[in-house]
Amino acid sequence: MEEEISDNIIMAKIEHIAIWVKDLEKMKTFYQYYFNADAGNKYVNIRKKYASYFINFSGESRIELMQRSDIINLPDKSLEYYGWAHIALSLGSKEKVIKLTEKFRKDGYAIIGEPRITGDGYFESVVMDPEGNRIELTI
Repeated sequence: MEEEISDNIIMAKIEHIAIWVKDLEKMKTFYQYYFNADAGNKYVNIRKKYASYFINFSGESRIELMQRSDIINLPDKSLEYYGWAHIALSLGSKEKVIKLTEKFRKDGYAIIGEPRITGDGYFESVVMDPEGNRIELTI
């Protein structure tokens, strides 16, 4: 049976993560400003009333920000829900995690997890983006 399974395994990597957003331009600017990310060209599908940007981080990481008028909003994103919990962005050092956390605090964003070493050994903080999505800042 083990041989049978290994013959069928397909190696995969995460190509991108997608987020439905209310304010596409504001969210694009947020990720560009705070994470020095590049935005691809805006894609618009007039028939579907859909628009999106791919946000490119260093390396091969990408987020697709998507907007459509009929998407519903969760009542309170500060609560935990089943499904995706957060995105973790590696900043490269403890000092950068602390510095960016303080920048978010100064700029009025919610810090819902102060910089710390977690039980599983990560050094991280947790902030909310402009639309309440959780971002772990980690080494």
